[in-house]
Amino acid sequence: MDEVKQIVTDIKNGNIKPIYFLMGDEPYYIDRISEFIDKNVLAEEEKGFNQMVLYGRDVTIDDIVANAKRFPMMAERQVVIVKEAQDLSRTIEKLADYAENPQPSTVLVLCYKYKKIDKRKKLYKIVAKNGVIFESKKLYENQVADWIRRVLGGAKYNIDPKAAQMLVEFLGTDLSKINNELEKLKLIIPSGSQITADQIEENIGISKEFNNFELRKAIGTRNVTKAHRIINYFAQNPKDNPLVVTISLLYSFFSQVLQYHGLSDKSQRNVAGVLKINPYFVKDYTEAAHNYPMKKVSRIITLLRDADVKSKGVGAVSLPQGDILKELLVKIMG
Repeated sequence: MDEVKQIVTDIKNGNIKPIYFLMGDEPYYIDRISEFIDKNVLAEEEKGFNQMVLYGRDVTIDDIVANAKRFPMMAERQVVIVKEAQDLSRTIEKLADYAENPQPSTVLVLCYKYKKIDKRKKLYKIVAKNGVIFESKKLYENQVADWIRRVLGGAKYNIDPKAAQMLVEFLGTDLSKINNELEKLKLIIPSGSQITADQIEENIGISKEFNNFELRKAIGTRNVTKAHRIINYFAQNPKDNPLVVTISLLYSFFSQVLQYHGLSDKSQRNVAGVLKINPYFVKDYTEAAHNYPMKKVSRIITLLRDADVKSKGVGAVSLPQGDILKELLVKIMG
């Protein structure tokens, strides 16, 4: 995120490079940087003749170079944006000759999503020298809640930890999808407000009571009644609550509980740092560790692996997902 801010700041200050090679597994920042260049490098009246968007599937490297070598018309620069440039992965190295001597009046932007170019080869080295290479890395699930807080903080919002966790568990690590939901919230909720679980439920449609976060908490606290109530809700709404996601999140939770058992320093700060969780949630792991000794946690992890196999149809072809989950719950909390 700091690297993105630096790129944007440099462009705002007129420090504009002739090539921006935006690559990596997370498309969100690739889109944000290319959109910023699209909107801000040229004045509106200059764009008609001096800004073009090409698509990797429709062009060759020679086409891109030919467009990049054109001179701007009645403007200081032209902008050439190549979207879906990963479709040119087989021939992308041919761009190295142009990158070695790029047209100084052209800003060439390549959006190379879900892939990376080889850092050992000529193209990477030349672009790194003469332009900007930005690698957009996928966030781990335990990093996304902090990302949500930072994004909202930049717009003068706060979000309570449970609300942030609900978004992560419902939307996963897709930053574009999460950002779309945050934009909806910002239209409804005044700037300076704290976004709560109630507002997430009301405006995005994520149940604050029947979700994986609450299930994990109910199991951790050995609240059998609540856990069964959530499981029954999941069984009745399998499309909105896929079993594979529930098992994955429970597996992650109990793997962290196992880590907690192995810690000699169980202070809030150390637990949060080692488990990579918000300090607010440390108490959940403390209570779960109290309720489930290390040997039991190891057994639960085995049960979760078995349930994952069953959910994929191995040894339980005709067993509904709701039944697999109910059986799993009985074994975990039994």
